[in-house]
This record gives sequence, C-alpha cells and structure tokens, in this order.
Amino acid sequence: MIFSKKNVQVSDEGLGAEMLENVPGAPQDDNIDTIVGPSVSVEGDFASEGNIVVKGTVTGSVHTSKNLVVEAGAKIMANVRAHNAHIAGEVKGNMKIKDSLELSPTARVLGDIDASVMAIAAGALLCGKVTMPGIDQGDVGRSSRSGRGRRNEELTSLSA
Repeated sequence: MIFSKKNVQVSDEGLGAEMLENVPGAPQDDNIDTIVGPSVSVEGDFASEGNIVVKGTVTGSVHTSKNLVVEAGAKIMANVRAHNAHIAGEVKGNMKIKDSLELSPTARVLGDIDASVMAIAAGALLCGKVTMPGIDQGDVGRSSRSGRGRRNEELTSLSA
C-alpha cells in the first residue's frame, strides 16, 4: 500500500508545524503534505514526495524525499528513508537519512542509522550501529592495529 496526501496546510498553532522549524532544509511556510494523526495506525509501505509528520503509529516502511518528523508518543516500526528527520518518538527499524538526523531528548531508536549529519540530544536513547560518510571503514581498522603495534614497541623499549 502507498499512502499520500497532498498540500495539507498546517497553521502556526498546529502540532508538527513548530517541529519542522527545527529541521534543516524544512519549508518555512509550514507546508506539510502528509500527517498521520495520533489516533491513526498505518500498516504497509508509506511513501511521499513531501513532508511527513507522524503523530500515530506506522508499521511497514516509510519513505520521503523531503522531511520526516516523528513526534513524542508516535511510533514507527519500519525502515525509514528521508532527506532530513527529526525524531522525538520511537523508531524500531533501520534509518537511512540523506542529510541530517536529529534525535530529541524523548527519542527512542532501535536500529542502524546511516546519516550525513547527526545530532543527539541528552536523554535520547539509541541502540544500533551509526554510519556516516567521510571515513573509510578500512582506515579505522588500520589505524587501530598500527596504534597497538606502536604502543607495544614503546612498552618494550621502556622495559629494556
């Protein structure tokens, strides 16, 4: 199943609008294309080309080429792909975020994360592997092995 709702405007006092202000690259006119309400539970593949705000529960997969906001109390039990994401609720699944991911103090994430930029607020919980572009994983293994070798050489020369 693919769900999409186009051009839903949220007023300044609407929930979700204020959270988009904190997401880098989010539209400043509060244009939210899809809202999953607090009493809504969606099962299946959820895809949108616009901004998504989740206040309820989504099970399956979530994909947007723009911004995803998961409000406090909301749950996503799915793999997630988005351009930017702000998580204040719970995500159980792997996340692939093209640009930036922000975990607020109430965020609970269980799954692997791949993001270019990541901010984790004090209080957020994360259980999973985090991968960010910029460091070749082969370099990490070589530097830790060569570091141990040098340290052993230093200890040997000090004891002699």
